[in-house]
Amino acid sequence: MQTDKQTLSLGQKAGWGLADMGVVVFVIVKQLLVLSFLTNYLNVPVGIAGLLTTSVLIFDIITDPIVGYLSDRTNSRWGRRVPWMVIGAVILSGGIIGLFGVPQSFSIFGTVIWVGSFFALATVGFTMVAIPYGATAGEMTQDPKERSSMMGFRMAFASLGILIGGAVIPQLAGGTKEGHFTAAIYVAPIIILSIWGSLWATRQAPRILSPSTQGFISTWLLVFKNKPFVILVCLYGIMTLAIALITAGLPFAAIYLIFDNGKSFLSPASSALGILSLLFACFVLGSILSQAFWVWMSNRLGKVSALIFGLFIYIILLIAIFLRLPSAEIMIIAMLFIIAGMTNGAYQQIPWAIYPDLMDITRDESGDAIEGAFSAIWLFGQKVANAIAPLILSLILAVFGWRESSDGFTDQIPEALRALQNSITILPAFILALAIVGLFYFSKYLRSYRPIEC
Repeated sequence: MQTDKQTLSLGQKAGWGLADMGVVVFVIVKQLLVLSFLTNYLNVPVGIAGLLTTSVLIFDIITDPIVGYLSDRTNSRWGRRVPWMVIGAVILSGGIIGLFGVPQSFSIFGTVIWVGSFFALATVGFTMVAIPYGATAGEMTQDPKERSSMMGFRMAFASLGILIGGAVIPQLAGGTKEGHFTAAIYVAPIIILSIWGSLWATRQAPRILSPSTQGFISTWLLVFKNKPFVILVCLYGIMTLAIALITAGLPFAAIYLIFDNGKSFLSPASSALGILSLLFACFVLGSILSQAFWVWMSNRLGKVSALIFGLFIYIILLIAIFLRLPSAEIMIIAMLFIIAGMTNGAYQQIPWAIYPDLMDITRDESGDAIEGAFSAIWLFGQKVANAIAPLILSLILAVFGWRESSDGFTDQIPEALRALQNSITILPAFILALAIVGLFYFSKYLRSYRPIEC
């Protein structure tokens, strides 16, 4: 089906974005909570916890090309993507529940096996949803402005997913091992319903029903022949590494670096919600407020220039947070997190609006619709970053003497706390600076194709 310059209804664009709420819940869980859950509540040494988290996420990477290729070749009455997303949503939710449902009597070895197995199951479900979902961004329309609008809705719902994963789950967990399991049971239906609801809302949207006839090797050769797309994958992976380091370290920072002196009007909210949940709520508020701004900036400056601007502001913000930590002034930190959500909107939204534009190059040149394969490689760079970030953080903390705990808190030496502070501010800022350099250097490739309209 031809989808060129297709105008989508408001309901279709919003419905498409709805699925990302469920997807992002798991993204936050794996980036924010798994390492902390193992180290702070299951008494697993931080080095082992980081190795486990990275190992499972590497396994997740291996499944991507398989699912991407198979989804392109799937032939069903509902199209190529729907069956994968329907089944994947259930597997994803079941894996999250099992991940946090570790039996009380298990040894550290048993705990690692249990968490690793259910974490791996959840990542399989995630891949079955995320790759077909990403592929539909290139199928529903080939109008760049429509795609920017779609990504605005996607990021709005993604912000709600961030709120659920980063604020609601920790709040429901209540700082206990058992609470994490209860939170997972409550959240699992939300994940399923958001993904299924998205499929229902977009059931009349344009889609490509015919399966690809490309072989396995020829499919990937077509993808990697697309040089602008490969460049964007690498640069977005670099950006994601910075964000993943921040996310992995934030639960530790909320315990050991950020406090509430009780003198702010936010203190009652901090006491009721907990510092981590309050900060994520502020982050999501900023993210939601910024979505229309980044769509406007993309249309005004061009997507690449708007992204560079957003990352530059992000770096300034990280330096400001570094200078404020450790801090007992929750009001100031909350304001910084609102700004963080606004700057993070550029990272969340703009690359996702560029990448389907670049997929069009291959479709125009070859006539083949292999969006599933593109989606697999698009997620590859992000998943590599998400896989190594917990390992990098855990190794840094282990080198500087970080101590594990079974009740959520234990005394840490000053060197370990300084290492944590640097790992979630200065190191990510440096990585984002590398991404900016790359965007400047390769901008001629990213701007060269007409649909980007930069």
